[in-house]
Amino acid sequence: MNSLKHHLVLGELKDFLTGKTIEDNHDERLRQKLARFLVEEKKYTKETITSHIKLRVSAGEKKANVKVDFKIRILDKTCVLVKYGPGSLVTRRRPSLASSRLIESYQIPFVVVTNGIEAEILDGVSGKIIGKGLQAVPSRSEVTNQFDHLEFKPISAKRAELESRILYAYEVDDACPCDDNICRL
Repeated sequence: MNSLKHHLVLGELKDFLTGKTIEDNHDERLRQKLARFLVEEKKYTKETITSHIKLRVSAGEKKANVKVDFKIRILDKTCVLVKYGPGSLVTRRRPSLASSRLIESYQIPFVVVTNGIEAEILDGVSGKIIGKGLQAVPSRSEVTNQFDHLEFKPISAKRAELESRILYAYEVDDACPCDDNICRL
């Protein structure tokens, strides 16, 4: 880890989904609140949610690992991707869509962009906002009921390369030097 921290470390806390001890900071507290919300209010099971995912991205010869906060699987398909970031949601839309086109070999149907207080739900294919607010995050039953009508369009190698460059530009090139959520390789 960097000797300079991007955020104030408040100690340690227990991860709601995994039970592991992790670093406590303001951003992680909001992530934990989101995890509880997904389980307790949106009725996803802990087993269907994967958190703290490292996603490898590249732009030419440059490579890095970036963090994706949550992906949710229903019937063996990732249906929802949740990307947390402090501040404005507008600047988080495009990198979140890029993540949703790289983390699986297909387009994830629902992309949630949130700062832990506000949220926008994006249609993964079109990128259009289809809901606003945390209550608009699709629940487990809503996703399950729509499952037969969801599209899981394959992502071509060319598209994946372009999305990786976009994500690299937003998450790595534009990152604060002390940000430990990314790892330049």
